[in-house]
Amino acid sequence: MNAESTSGPRVWLITGCSSGFGAEIARAALAAGDRVVATARDVSQLAELSASEECRVIKLDVTQPAAVASVLKEAHAAWGRLDVVVNNAGAGLLGALEEVNDREIEACMAVNFYGPLNVMRAALPLLREGGGGHIINISAAAAIANYAGFAIYGAAKAALEAASESLRAEMAHSAVKVTLVQPGPFRTEFVGRSLRRTAVVLPEYEGTVGKFAALLGRMNGRQPGDPARAAAVIVEMVRQGRSPMRLALGKYAVKKVRDTATSRLREVDEFESESTRADFGT
Repeated sequence: MNAESTSGPRVWLITGCSSGFGAEIARAALAAGDRVVATARDVSQLAELSASEECRVIKLDVTQPAAVASVLKEAHAAWGRLDVVVNNAGAGLLGALEEVNDREIEACMAVNFYGPLNVMRAALPLLREGGGGHIINISAAAAIANYAGFAIYGAAKAALEAASESLRAEMAHSAVKVTLVQPGPFRTEFVGRSLRRTAVVLPEYEGTVGKFAALLGRMNGRQPGDPARAAAVIVEMVRQGRSPMRLALGKYAVKKVRDTATSRLREVDEFESESTRADFGT
């Protein structure tokens, strides 16, 4: 029974529910009459969600493959199926490529890329067993076009996007759907709580990374995006059985997609004669 055809409540598994999109998607799904398995590394922050009889709260660190496999099975057993999996858990890393160290790179990739891979690999057999479902991966505007200081964070999200594209193609003859959500700036706790600065800060990047960091600081708390409205859009999309490859959220993200596409097409046009000479017989 998949997320589109089920006549009863859908069952959602959502990672990173302690705040932001994770918490809001969980609330929106419950408000729509669905059931939720809400996960987080610190479940003490999920008291509101745990008060609902239709919500199960489970501790989960997505960077631990064995724990992910165990929690996915537990989530499936809670109501006998799994319909929607939302990979929301993540954390930002702000720093120039020259500033980041190996440990910072590994930690960023672990939560933003390897973590979602762990969840998807554990979820796929369960979704197939139930006849299908919907995997929703929360990406970022940095994967549309990146910023100074987001070399590693943006790379992790871009890797998640590439993996999601491939998975969607692999699932083409199944009832498993895959969607990437690309949020613009939203009033979550990402900047204040989930964004880490590199241990090393070099003065050479004050005019680029430093400028971007200052912009994020000024914007924090005044972002145009409403996480509750974004969550409602995502839940409505699922309930309508719609599954775009990418869903840009917020006017900023929509404009960024258009501007990036225009810029890339302009560059292709400018260098088309050089590019096409690379083939045999040209």
